[in-house]
Amino acid sequence: MTPRTESSSAAKAASQRMMLGEMLVRRGLISAEQLTQALAKQKQSGEYLGAVLVHLGIVTELQLVEALAEQLGIASVRLADQKIEPSIIGKVPAKFASRYHLIPLSVDRHGLRVAIADPFDVQTLDELRLLLGCPVQPVLATHREIQHAIQQYYGLGASAVEQMLDASGASAAAPVSSAQDLGERSDEASVIAFVNQVITQAVKDRCTDIHIEPYETYMRIRERIDGILYEMPIPQDLVRLHHAVVSRIKVMANLDIAERRLPQDGRIKVRTAAAQPGSPSNGGGDELDLRVSVLPTTFGEAIDIRILSSTMLYSLEELGLPQDYLQGLVQLIERPHGIVFVTGPTGSGKTTTLYACLSRLNLTDRKIITIEDPVEYQIPGITQIQVHPKIGLSFAQGLRSMLRHDPDIMMVGEVRDPETAEITIRSALTGHLVFSTLHTNDAPGGVSRLLDMGIEPYLIASSVLCFIGQRLVRIICPSCKERVAPESSLREHFKLAELPEFVTRGRGCNACKGTGFKGRRAIYEFLMVDEQVQQLILQRSSSHDILRDAQRRSIMRTMRQDGWLRVLDGTTTPQEVLRVT
Repeated sequence: MTPRTESSSAAKAASQRMMLGEMLVRRGLISAEQLTQALAKQKQSGEYLGAVLVHLGIVTELQLVEALAEQLGIASVRLADQKIEPSIIGKVPAKFASRYHLIPLSVDRHGLRVAIADPFDVQTLDELRLLLGCPVQPVLATHREIQHAIQQYYGLGASAVEQMLDASGASAAAPVSSAQDLGERSDEASVIAFVNQVITQAVKDRCTDIHIEPYETYMRIRERIDGILYEMPIPQDLVRLHHAVVSRIKVMANLDIAERRLPQDGRIKVRTAAAQPGSPSNGGGDELDLRVSVLPTTFGEAIDIRILSSTMLYSLEELGLPQDYLQGLVQLIERPHGIVFVTGPTGSGKTTTLYACLSRLNLTDRKIITIEDPVEYQIPGITQIQVHPKIGLSFAQGLRSMLRHDPDIMMVGEVRDPETAEITIRSALTGHLVFSTLHTNDAPGGVSRLLDMGIEPYLIASSVLCFIGQRLVRIICPSCKERVAPESSLREHFKLAELPEFVTRGRGCNACKGTGFKGRRAIYEFLMVDEQVQQLILQRSSSHDILRDAQRRSIMRTMRQDGWLRVLDGTTTPQEVLRVT
């Protein structure tokens, strides 16, 4: 392109940008006052007028694209409806697609159709023509859809991986500070950029765990969202950089990068960027704790990264407890002594429930000490101890030392062995309020578990106040919630006399990535240890007998029954309750 032609194209683009605001006003999408406001903001930020209008929430990205397409006389496209062939994707390198934010769609006699978000960037189109040696036909799509398509078809961090492989290798970077900003170096073609992109995307997806798993000929990265694992799209060649990725994560977690034969555990503190473009800065975003576990496998080291955020600390009211359960639990935790056991498998939200109880009790006149493995969240005002079995600091040893500090309230992360169970129970009998967890399938099973550990029935009956069982169910996405007729088989599964007229489900939409669910909450069962339950414990009755007696006296409903109440109020689906119970 000659200088005269380039100057002419830039002038034409500038003229078309000036006309955009007037056209949006004519179409009734914005008012003259909103246009004036956006133009004033544009002078401050230097952004395109369309981007300013989207950031201010005056128009949506889709409305802007449709308006631009009409103004410029070019087509627009919804990428979610497109199926792009791998041969077409291969015509544009990943680094070019990422840098210029475009995605190839198809090839015909007119050239290569390319989806772009900025139709005024004539320089990018010219460079693409030179790179491919063929005509380029631009169509418009939203910035968000193009970003999603790049990740879907090229894989997460494809640009960085491509450039690292072109450079014949990658190495772990220097150690990071105590809280690394994930937004830093985001454009750098290195393993740092790739790891940052994986963590940032996981945070955006509300992920709780990232699993990096090597195999003989490929590598897989999965993220757990609302308790379900989903595979992240990554470049196929990433397996060649597996060792570099592992080394980078080890450096961030202060682990030994030379040790590849033994499991290792560490922590990383990172800082995320602001949630939305144009949103006010809060000093670099939220700080997150990442718990890292490295496990040697046949084909290399597998890594699990647990994402812990301070926003996951809830009050008792925010747990979503039914009103009767909430009132009962508030009365229980105000007792001067005794034990409250929360039961359930790993990942059922037990620790969240215990932290909510401690937060309620965390007052100046109370001394609270916890011993955990690991300490997941730091709570100001509470003394928290991390167990270290390698140096002899076990739950049992820590409990003995805790008692010398005159605590009013204690939390034991988990009762795993007879020694810890006996010390915990005797602590409750000597005037302490104790919270702990047990790995059992339901609340009555907590009694059997303690008896199996060799704890005398009279100690259990005289110390335990309540067994709480819980599971996490996925919440129906509010954006695609709809009513449907219930299946006839639900009557048998939930032991119902009659079925309701309808139940609720999520149809699946972009907001929930087509799953129909967004977020989780707990369903519960409370077994209060009253005099009758105490008598059954003393008789060493089975958990089944204890459950049958509690239901006969209507002092307990099961998790499935509690889940059905959440189905009736439209929180979750019957299938989801059946899945977890």
